[in-house]
Amino acid sequence: MPCPSPRRASSAVPAPASSFAVCKRSRPPAPLAEGAGATLAITGATGFLGTHLLQTLSPDRWYLRALSRSGAAFRPDVELVHGSLTDDEALAALVRNAEIVVHAAGLTSARSAAEFDRVNAEGTARLARACLAHAPHAHVLLVSSLAAREPQLSAYAASKRRGEEEARRLLPADRLTVLRLPALYGPHDRATLAFFKAARLPVTPLFTNGNERIALLHGGDAAEAIAGLAALRTAGTFALADAEPAGYSMRTILDEAGRAQGRRTRFVRVPALAMRTAGWGAGAGARLFRTAAMLSPGKVREMLHPDWSVSPADLPPGTKARTLRDGFGETVAWYHKAGWLR
Repeated sequence: MPCPSPRRASSAVPAPASSFAVCKRSRPPAPLAEGAGATLAITGATGFLGTHLLQTLSPDRWYLRALSRSGAAFRPDVELVHGSLTDDEALAALVRNAEIVVHAAGLTSARSAAEFDRVNAEGTARLARACLAHAPHAHVLLVSSLAAREPQLSAYAASKRRGEEEARRLLPADRLTVLRLPALYGPHDRATLAFFKAARLPVTPLFTNGNERIALLHGGDAAEAIAGLAALRTAGTFALADAEPAGYSMRTILDEAGRAQGRRTRFVRVPALAMRTAGWGAGAGARLFRTAAMLSPGKVREMLHPDWSVSPADLPPGTKARTLRDGFGETVAWYHKAGWLR
């Protein structure tokens, strides 16, 4: 489960062109809570990480404004801006007079490299230009990925690196935080649910050799770190990880996923060639049917890359995170309660 695990598209995914002009509040914001003041604007609030961010960010501290492509409401105390990263009017309404902008939206599966770039690179550039025009003193926190370290692996990784480069090119260094995340897991996440289901099989496929190092992080811990960095306006480039930034082998991850469900996981080795073949086949099928493939040759290269560890020197100061065992236990309990694991 190397960085990053596939995720659902969030508010970054382009909406039909007819909806782009509808970039106004769909409802008036609720009154500010006592003590709230600084405006924090967020993209990607409908995604997995965004869900945890909205649970973490306190309306007592922030006036919250969020971008929503679908127009779906959040909490009554969050101002809703209807639009997407392709819509300059929506971005202007989102960031206007904001003190903090958290850019958490991103595309993790796409039909082409160009589609990745439109959201992850060009979308970041559009947001940066909106900040310069409408919130010139705002501090911007760009949520990136460890995949940006290895842009040669996939179109996704290359687009995340280009997104970072666009942000650094356009925004002042002292008002920019770039935060590279490892693979995330936790309540509400359907992407890593597959690993918990795999750990329940009579025999679980294992396609790595045990020398790989994969950093992980609970989505709630990622949200806490982002909230802390936003509050401090800490500039620089950082990476996040849990209590073991050196990471885990895939076998350890699946072992812990089984343990969290009261099971002992048994493994069968699957050759890496089989994974590459599966990725090629899935990618060919996606091209044929013009769909976004969750598994692709690039994604397989990410999964087989041996080093998704995080150096302790790259962690933000004061970072805290739960252990893998505690995080997996909480996640499994949530999956059972939600009916996702039976």
